Amino acid sequence: MATGIPDPDQTPDGPAYEGRLLDRPDEEVVDQGPAFDVRTLMTRRAVLGLAGLGVGATVLAACTSTGSTSTASSSTPATSATPTESATASPGTSTLTLPSAEIPDETAGPYPGDGSNWPDVLAESGIERSDIRSSIGVDDPVPGVPLDFTLTITDMANGDAAFAGVAVYAWHCDAEGRYSMYSEGVEDESWLRGVQVADASGRVTFTSVVPGCYTGRWTHIHFEVYPDLASIDDAGNAIATSQLAFPQDVLDEVYQLSDYPSSAQNLAQITLASDNVFGENSAALQMATISGDTTSGYAASLVVRVDTTTEPTGGAAPGGGSGGGPGQP
Repeated sequence: MATGIPDPDQTPDGPAYEGRLLDRPDEEVVDQGPAFDVRTLMTRRAVLGLAGLGVGATVLAACTSTGSTSTASSSTPATSATPTESATASPGTSTLTLPSAEIPDETAGPYPGDGSNWPDVLAESGIERSDIRSSIGVDDPVPGVPLDFTLTITDMANGDAAFAGVAVYAWHCDAEGRYSMYSEGVEDESWLRGVQVADASGRVTFTSVVPGCYTGRWTHIHFEVYPDLASIDDAGNAIATSQLAFPQDVLDEVYQLSDYPSSAQNLAQITLASDNVFGENSAALQMATISGDTTSGYAASLVVRVDTTTEPTGGAAPGGGSGGGPGQP
């Protein structure tokens, strides 16, 4: 019979097929049930050897299902949760906590040095560098407490994947609150300005010093994110412009040092809530996580979520600043 039991062997214990007892002698081989299937797989696995072990185990898991319920685990990926302050993403090889929203667009201030307000350091050879403590091509670091700051850029339009390959331009004032290329006496300097290309994890790291605090602004670092290194030739190509903020407890320690002559006094005259940039939400999405001390230096980090589906609104200084000295955004 084509679909019946094919000539079962008669053994002292009952009918069998290829040496395996039939659990249901009156039914077809294919209907003998899970126990018979398991014995069949175990016999075949011995024949297949090590290479077939994984295949046999997969089939075995499938064969242990009964009715419409299976004990095999599903291969369908779970739906990602909507990112919140406690959500995580996995750019590159690490897992990180995401801020609750896109990095806020902010002014680049009157001293960007990106060509939008006269001087353009981004056109200079050597601007792509990690150590920004000296002017380009010069080994003469500015004074200040050492600081390494890392920005991790994620691509919101792509599930907050690591935004590898984007170019990040960062700049800030020195311990005295001066901006290279603009402030009086340092117009020919290019220190505390540099560009890094994000690695596979979306990260860029700069070696610098803790900025000073000048009149009217909470201590900060400016940065612009560009699609790639080739696009930094035009400030209009930036897909995000924002600022990193520092926690007060760190600044209170740093500003006791002589390298920061007016910073403590200037910081005492302002709060995060009254700052004209961070005041909207007290830098909730821009506050760096910082560890270290004034002796060994500090390490700061900030996760920067960039949404390329929205139109950038930052960049220009309020009222179009003309430079000249600290005291502006």
